[in-house]
Amino acid sequence: MLYRFSVAILAILTVPLAHVARSQQKFAELGSCKLVSGAEIQHCRIGYRTWGVLNPDHSNAVLFTTWFGGTSLGVGGSVGADKLVDPGKYFVIAVDALGNGVSSSPSNAPAPQHGPDFPAYAIQDMVNSQYRVVTETLGIKHLHAVMGISMGGIQTFEWLVDYPDMLDVAIPIVGSPHPTSYDTLLMQTEEDALRSDPEFHQGRYEKSPAVPVVQAIHLLHLTTPAHFAADETPQKFLSDYPKAYAKGILPFDANDWLSGLVAISAHDIGHGGSLEDAAKRVKAKVLIINAAQDHMVNPKPALDFAQLIHAKTIVLQSDCGHLAPGCEAATLFPAIRAFLDGK
Repeated sequence: MLYRFSVAILAILTVPLAHVARSQQKFAELGSCKLVSGAEIQHCRIGYRTWGVLNPDHSNAVLFTTWFGGTSLGVGGSVGADKLVDPGKYFVIAVDALGNGVSSSPSNAPAPQHGPDFPAYAIQDMVNSQYRVVTETLGIKHLHAVMGISMGGIQTFEWLVDYPDMLDVAIPIVGSPHPTSYDTLLMQTEEDALRSDPEFHQGRYEKSPAVPVVQAIHLLHLTTPAHFAADETPQKFLSDYPKAYAKGILPFDANDWLSGLVAISAHDIGHGGSLEDAAKRVKAKVLIINAAQDHMVNPKPALDFAQLIHAKTIVLQSDCGHLAPGCEAATLFPAIRAFLDGK
């Protein structure tokens, strides 16, 4: 059974980490990243990887945003002729989200912004930093598509309203334009469990704590009771769980995890206004993919938004919950590739 969310997302892609498409880790040194809150990240550094070749007219670039706890390395699992995006056709750019431990994050920021002193950032700030990597570092002025899974899907929704003229196609996968109260309950519970862990010390620790209760809460929502029970016999669970529970969210840093939770909880593509107004900004062709039994990201806001923008939708029906894209890959992956190709 998969006990860490970043590894579990690789299960969506049905690819072991050792076999993902490889690409060199690169960094864009952006100087200062000004945040929507008015604060700024000093010495702002954004990680990214690329696959494929940019064509002469720069019309085949696809941005793939990272999921919660994921990195651009993990996105390599989605890159391939039989995966979500074919590098033989597209120039694929995976940008590490703020706070993921590769890009500027609480765990790697120098003083005076290290750990709990790292400024709070929003999903919108992630997208703004990606825009700068694409346009300033890579010199690309237009994207064929933006896509992502989970928090990557959330960022994709943000791209639709923040940079509507920048992209032709968007594919948010098990993401949402804003959290429901149930989603917020999950994230707030994880946040409370993390902050109350005796090893957390208000984020001023020398070594990141495992915060095992946070991992357990996350696991409870990753699939469904039926899928979990079918996948894990009671005997196997009792054998595996104590070791996995002690490992908790490690190697992910607790302050990074917390900052990501806060960003997702506050996310709203309406930016204080209505979804109807946000929908009026959308210009791209959109395919929205959600899972009917998703206990981690409720599908209703995405499907409601789909109606407002007349987007094509695919609602996955398996009991795999948030991991349904992997369980239904045989039919879903070809549909995504066809949509990218305009078919």
